[in-house]
Amino acid sequence: MAVGIFDSGLGGLTVLDAVRARLPDLPLVYLGDNANAPYGVRTADDIHDLTVAGVRRLYDAGCDLVVLACNTAAAAALRRMQEGGEVPPGKRVLGVFVPLIEALAERSWGDNSPPREVAVQHVALFATPATVATRAFQRELAFRAIGVDVEAQACGGVVDAIEDGDMILARDLVRSHVEALLRKMPAPDAAVLGCTHYPLIADAFREALGPGVRVIEQPAIVAEALADYLSRRPEFAGAGGGATFLTTGNPARVSERASRFLGQTITFEAA
Repeated sequence: MAVGIFDSGLGGLTVLDAVRARLPDLPLVYLGDNANAPYGVRTADDIHDLTVAGVRRLYDAGCDLVVLACNTAAAAALRRMQEGGEVPPGKRVLGVFVPLIEALAERSWGDNSPPREVAVQHVALFATPATVATRAFQRELAFRAIGVDVEAQACGGVVDAIEDGDMILARDLVRSHVEALLRKMPAPDAAVLGCTHYPLIADAFREALGPGVRVIEQPAIVAEALADYLSRRPEFAGAGGGATFLTTGNPARVSERASRFLGQTITFEAA
């Protein structure tokens, strides 16, 4: 038994890398739906259907627990899957969105106390157009914190550029999107990178935002939340370590790009 990590493409590798560092003995199966990436410009129904298909593929690969390492999938599909009975008995699906919000709201996992004031008051959210459209971030944050002003910026084109390996274009787009956000919210306290692709160019966000803005990335936060979850639900943790990489796209092409992004050799197989 392994823990599955699902993403629309390469972004979830940032989460997998952090999970392997935090839980080196945890066996993992990664599935990138590269044939259908990016999800950020798709409709909610498309995202839901593709996410369900990806999660089922990971169940078939022996994963009882799947982490949606894609904010767009987590925002658009996770709650619908859980409430619609699409998670079979004995299986679990977790998303990367809630751990991020819990960190921002200074809460531990499972803290269901009433919303309260937190240190940050002005938050910039950078995410895909589809994630922004769901308003899932604002909804989940409101359950946990009060008095927080959120300004969301839909970062069209950034994921496409990263997936295509055009980091120059990705950085140019980041600067443009940050400038657009700062025109709406000139002095954010914190900036949330609400896409698991964005840590690959987090330095571009930091440079554009300036030194006074706390930039919050997901990988380490999600890895710590997963470690906490498995400490309480050890039946979902296998043993033996190692990782298998699956893709709906071209395995050779995806392997080359993934290896370049993470600076280590990664070999994908056809899903």
